[in-house]
Amino acid sequence: MKVSIITIVYNNCTCIAGCIRSVQNQTYPDIEHIVIDGASTDGTQEQIEKNCQCLAYYKSEKDSGLYDALNKGIQQATGDIVGVMHSDDMFYEQDTVQKIVNAFEKSNADIVYANGLYVDHDNHNMVKRVYAGKPFRNRYLQYGWVPLHTTMYAKRELFHKYGMYDIQYDIAGDYEISLRWFTNKNIKTCYLNCNVVKMRLGGKSTTASLQKKKSSEDLQIISKYKLSGFFTLAFKLARKVPQYIIPRLMNHSDNNIRLLMEIPRGKFHTLRDRLHSFRTGENKKMMD
Repeated sequence: MKVSIITIVYNNCTCIAGCIRSVQNQTYPDIEHIVIDGASTDGTQEQIEKNCQCLAYYKSEKDSGLYDALNKGIQQATGDIVGVMHSDDMFYEQDTVQKIVNAFEKSNADIVYANGLYVDHDNHNMVKRVYAGKPFRNRYLQYGWVPLHTTMYAKRELFHKYGMYDIQYDIAGDYEISLRWFTNKNIKTCYLNCNVVKMRLGGKSTTASLQKKKSSEDLQIISKYKLSGFFTLAFKLARKVPQYIIPRLMNHSDNNIRLLMEIPRGKFHTLRDRLHSFRTGENKKMMD
């Protein structure tokens, strides 16, 4: 299976080369990396051009926002599977894409999603936020749950069959396409219980000044998919609290959090239960 990785970037010269290297260092052999730049002026284009030999496609031009840029990348994709890696992001391990492809082949799913970590901008081993996935149930959507978007890999045919990103949204278009897919009973999903991405804190919707706009767009999308209005939005926002607390309890350690996340769900169904098991040493017995 061929995998297309779409990276969009605008004025991020300090991170884009690292993102490209992260994709290049993957052990899976059949990857095409597509980079769409929004006509950067800070040296980003020069950094990309230094690494052009690693890319399947590169274009720099003005766009109508990040979802327009993502759509441009998808239109160029030729892979069986499409994933998004923003310019601040990096794969968790060198065999991450191989694990994702294995999950597709084993499950015959249309979408595979996993866990992701938000890390300190300069120290990538210092975890600031944990975004854990879980096996999907329809009722979770009412409580504001969707997987972390950059952990989601979709068969390319889904974009042709159900549409591209909706460019009317400035910040929450990933939430809209997630609900479009996860409310569709004809789309089969598979949860892969491992970390697949590290994201530096500071993305477009992670600053306080833009949270109000994001919540407004979220509410429009919640209404569109006939969820529970402010109830769903409140739970969606509240989900972030433990995501920030857990790294503090684990001393912000990437290794500790990895052990926590890999405790089998068959025995510990919730993240809280797994945290308790880790702190009491039960996980060590399970892994010996």
